[in-house]
Amino acid sequence: MTLAYAADRHPATPAIADVMTRLGLKMNFAKDEEIFCQDEEADLIYLVVSGAVRTTRLLSDGRRQVGAFYYPGDLVGLETGALHRFSAEALSDAALLVVKRSSLQAFAGDGEIDRAIWEATRRELERAQEHLLVLGRKTACEKVASFLMDLAERDSQAEAIALPMGRQDMADYLGLTIETVSRMLTQLQGASVVEFDGCRRFRVKRWDALERLAE
Repeated sequence: MTLAYAADRHPATPAIADVMTRLGLKMNFAKDEEIFCQDEEADLIYLVVSGAVRTTRLLSDGRRQVGAFYYPGDLVGLETGALHRFSAEALSDAALLVVKRSSLQAFAGDGEIDRAIWEATRRELERAQEHLLVLGRKTACEKVASFLMDLAERDSQAEAIALPMGRQDMADYLGLTIETVSRMLTQLQGASVVEFDGCRRFRVKRWDALERLAE
C-alpha cells in the first residue's frame, strides 16, 4: 500500500506526511526489529510508509500483550506522557518516517497540523476503546471474526487480503491462546465465511456472516 493510498483513507494524514517528509528521516526496519521499547523516552514520532508495525508490552510475569497494529499512513509513538507505554516492532520489512516531537510541535500554530495531530490522537483513542470491547465482551469466535473484519475493511477492494501478522500475534492481541485462534480460523473457513490461501492471505466469502459475528 502506498502512502498516497493511506492518505485517502485518513484525510488528516497529508498534513502530517508533508511535515514529516520535509523534517523527518526515513528509516528501514527488518522483520521483528525493534523500533522503540517500552518505558523509553517518547521523543520521536513515526509515520508508517510501508510494511506493518505492532506494539507490545511485556507483563511482569513474562506474558506479552499486543496493543495494536499499524499500517501505511498510521502514526506510531503518539503518547500523552513522556515515556512509551508499549514497545514497537516491525511485523515485516518496513519503512517509517521519523521526526522529533519537538520539531512537529514547532508547527503547532498551523491549524491544519493541529487538526491532523488531533485526528491521529482521536483514532488512537477509538482504537483502544474498540480493543477493550473485543477483549472484554466478545466470544473467541467473535474476537477472531472482528479481527478479520477490520483487516478486510482496510483493503476491501483486494481479491485476497494480506494477513501480515502470525497466529501468535493475533492470540496476544485478542487475549486468546494460539490453539484457540487456529481453531476459530478453521471453524470460520469450514463454515465458508472466509477462505485462506496459505497462512498469510484470506478472502471473505460471506460478508454478511462475518459482519454478524463481528458486531
